[in-house]
Amino acid sequence: MATGTNIRTYFDGTWHAGDVPVMKAADHGSWLGSTVFDGARYVNGMAPDLEAHCARVNRSAEALMITPTVATQEMIGIVREGLALYPREAAVYIRPMYWAIDGDPTAIVPAPDRTGFAICLEEIPMPAEGASTTLTRTRFRRPVLEDAVVNAKAGCLYPNNARMLTEARAKGFGNALVADALGNVAETATANVFMVKDGVVLTPVANGTFLAGITRARHISNLRADGIEVRETVLTFDDFHAADEVFLTGNMSKITPVTAFDDTIYPVGPITMRARALYWDWAASAG
Repeated sequence: MATGTNIRTYFDGTWHAGDVPVMKAADHGSWLGSTVFDGARYVNGMAPDLEAHCARVNRSAEALMITPTVATQEMIGIVREGLALYPREAAVYIRPMYWAIDGDPTAIVPAPDRTGFAICLEEIPMPAEGASTTLTRTRFRRPVLEDAVVNAKAGCLYPNNARMLTEARAKGFGNALVADALGNVAETATANVFMVKDGVVLTPVANGTFLAGITRARHISNLRADGIEVRETVLTFDDFHAADEVFLTGNMSKITPVTAFDDTIYPVGPITMRARALYWDWAASAG
């Protein structure tokens, strides 16, 4: 499903205009869900952490027992060829992806070295200045590695996220604050989460139930370099009700202020705004 405009697709060794079909009905990925992807951004001529995103899609493929076929640096080169087709001022979502084509004799396990690969570029605007969201709880939780491939950015994980998001929207909120298997806060349905208390930034410790995102890591690094204390720790829902500020981080929006968690109201505070400024300063310096 296209969510943006001006789509270009890399498939079978070349770039194509439009949303090109890439998967067949009998492909393993079509009927058994062996698909992985990653997402990077191109904004004002910058593609922050592009190398990290391309490297991660290869790790995700391996986690699903799919053989990755494009080396990280080669993938970066292909992406940049595609981005050259867009105006510098375009905001582009960059989505490299793999899927298994065949299975082993049981059909269940992906066959080695039978891998589909594509890259989808589509123009998707960055959120408007001042955009924010609200959170509520959900009965759905993040799985553990013994239940699902939580160490990959895999398409098969997203129906659970969709249940979380749909439940939150039905309650009148923008997103869901999600628990891990033990009932502690893990992330939201769509992004990693941070809170601020007494000037200290806290975020759920990466405990194997969610992807500790590339953008999450970049914010942690930037804030610490700026002299702000950041702790990765176990956090409860009560901790978030007691927070001074809350914000989300992820590739699509980079940073999103949270203005409410159920009946708790937050300001868009100074550390949230500082984190945003630090991110774009870093992106500009990284080129």
